[in-house]
Amino acid sequence: MPQRHSKNNNDLAFFTYDEKRKLGYGTQKERLGKDSIKPFDACCLCLKPFVDPLCCQKGHVFCKECILHCLLSQKKDIQRRLTAHAAQQKKEKEEEEEKLMLQKAREIDAFDQQNHGAVPHYTDRSQSQDKNGFHGANSVKTTTYEEEALRTMKAFWLPSATPDAPAKVEAPPTSTVCPEGKEKLKLKSLFPIHFTEDTSERNKPSSLDRSYICPSCKVTLTNTLSLSTLSSCGHVFCKKCAGKFIVADKVCLVCDKPCKSRDLVNLEKGGTGFSGHGDHLEATDFKHLGSGSGLGLVRPAAKT
Repeated sequence: MPQRHSKNNNDLAFFTYDEKRKLGYGTQKERLGKDSIKPFDACCLCLKPFVDPLCCQKGHVFCKECILHCLLSQKKDIQRRLTAHAAQQKKEKEEEEEKLMLQKAREIDAFDQQNHGAVPHYTDRSQSQDKNGFHGANSVKTTTYEEEALRTMKAFWLPSATPDAPAKVEAPPTSTVCPEGKEKLKLKSLFPIHFTEDTSERNKPSSLDRSYICPSCKVTLTNTLSLSTLSSCGHVFCKKCAGKFIVADKVCLVCDKPCKSRDLVNLEKGGTGFSGHGDHLEATDFKHLGSGSGLGLVRPAAKT
């Protein structure tokens, strides 16, 4: 049975709803699966299982090599921007001194003209000198005025005199930031963390797959559990055990090291993929139609 005429009608000057739906026009939504979520034991920079993990005060975990390389790159970039800012300030100072020198030269010429009448008027800068003007030293002054006029002339139709907007280099911040949370981060504020590996026979760890457990309740750690660590010793526990024992006893359950409540840091994790976990796991892209090609161009959708 043939389809309806509204779907077969292709002589319209605009796209119908069915044509837009077939071309994928509009906001495309897709729920992220497990493969798109960062595991709790992965580095926030390289997204690989961490090696010698370091944690910041906000709970972001990095490989030691990755975060050191990131902080070093930030320091080099800050130094480069500080150098560019200092060079710009030096250039602005030189330009200001040049303007003051030119203003002083004009004042001296006006004084000589008023008292001696020897220096000609430079009311028309298009002419090199007046008919009754002097040659020699005065010609140097005229050349200086002409160069200044050419430099300050806003003639956009002349390629040599096209004005350009000066590139303003702002003073960069002097502190490094966390690549994940964007807060200030120093190397001395990082502390190493230690996970307890599951060494049982049924879950024997291999070089590719390792599982970690809570040293208190022996529960396997996954993204479904909220994790906490101590900044004083670095041992990792599930949040339930940390709130039940460590907060009350003020001592680490592994090394018996005294601690305080402010030493407890909640670790950040990727999510689970289930809607009940409370994570925003929906990716959206807006697709609009290309002009005359029939192909769609994808751009990120605006957040509402």
